[in-house]
Amino acid sequence: QVQLVESGGGLVQPGGSLRLSCAASGNIFKISPMGWYRQAPGKQRELVAAFTRTGSTTYADSVRGRFTISGGSAANTVYLQMNSLKPEDTAVYYCNAGGGVVGYWGQGTQVTVSS
Repeated sequence: QVQLVESGGGLVQPGGSLRLSCAASGNIFKISPMGWYRQAPGKQRELVAAFTRTGSTTYADSVRGRFTISGGSAANTVYLQMNSLKPEDTAVYYCNAGGGVVGYWGQGTQVTVSS
């Protein structure tokens, strides 16, 4: 059984930074991809960033250049460094293991960007 626990969310002013962490337990070493999704009020859940165990990384156009996902090939912790945050980044952020259709999900952590 895989469990994912997110942390690091909170309230930040526009232009600020946050780092989200996802601690994974269980047999995750072969699970791919690992990633972060987010869901804003009234919107569908969307992919923010993900990486595969072979090293490829993908980012949503809206966050490319501002967000960085990290976590090694054998990592049981996945990070999302978020810089230059904007109000439109406000959402619940979810850690995912195995892809958005059949993968495992964490409980989510709220990120609010507001002055």
